[in-house]
This record gives sequence, structure tokens and C-alpha cells, in this order.
Amino acid sequence: MKIKSQKDFFSGLMFMVVGIAFAWGATTYTIGEGARMGPGYFPLVLGVLLAAIGAFTIFEALVVETEDGEPIGSFAWKPLSFIIGSNVVFGILLGGLPSIGFPSFGLIVGIYALVFIAAMAGEEFKFKEVLILATVLAVGSYLAFIVLLKLQFPVWPSFIVG
Repeated sequence: MKIKSQKDFFSGLMFMVVGIAFAWGATTYTIGEGARMGPGYFPLVLGVLLAAIGAFTIFEALVVETEDGEPIGSFAWKPLSFIIGSNVVFGILLGGLPSIGFPSFGLIVGIYALVFIAAMAGEEFKFKEVLILATVLAVGSYLAFIVLLKLQFPVWPSFIVG
């Protein structure tokens, strides 16, 4: 059988691998049932759904004819590095690095850093739009996680609040 869309085939394969990994990892937790879900229920269902989406995408890549075969291009290293880097910076700013004495900067500073670094992955960078987006996300995250869910993690830099 011939691959008729390389992009769809390999993205479906990626979905299947991630889905199977999630489902397999979920089996180490208590699954429970629909009425009384255990900690492994959601990752198991998510994994099965991802694997099913991947299987459907692979099937479609093998059956549906495309004009040029949709070949895979080269890796987009710039966006990949900025997106991964923004998440790493967010994690470090949120919790700090106590092993080397780097303090926690909290949720608000972390979100601003995340948005500004991730925005550099795009083709164009508009400071005003990124600032508005970061502010909306910071306020929304504060309201959702701190006010409504009452989660306990640093909001402001530790050297400010003590």
C-alpha cells in the first residue's frame, strides 16, 4: 500500500505513539469506572482517543489521493526552539531552582515570559498585541487557578512577598 500523504501519515503515527504511551502509562494507576473515576481514567481515555485519531489519520493518508503526495518539509527549528524554551522558562520562573538559589518569580511573571518568548516563534512580533495577550492570560489564569480553584502556588516573585 502506497502512502498518499506523507504529512498525514507521520502525524497520524505520532498521534498513535503518544496515545498508546498515555494509555499504557495510565494502566499503572487505578482506572475506576465511569461513575467513580480513578486517577488513571482520564489518561486512559485520552490515550485511546489519541490512538484512534491517529489510526484514522493514517488510514486516510493511505486511501485519500493527494495532488503532490504532501511531502514533509524540513524541521522548523526556530519556532520549535522558542515554543519549547518558553515552556521551560515558565516552569523555572514559576517554581524557581532552589538547588542553585534561583528564586521563584511566580505565576504572573511566568505567564508574561511564556507569552513573550513564544510570540517570537512567529513570523512577526507585535509588542502591543503580545502585551495585551499576556495580560489577558495572566488575569484569566489568576482568576481561574487562584481565585476559583484555590490552588496554592506562587503568584508573585518570592523576594517581593517574602
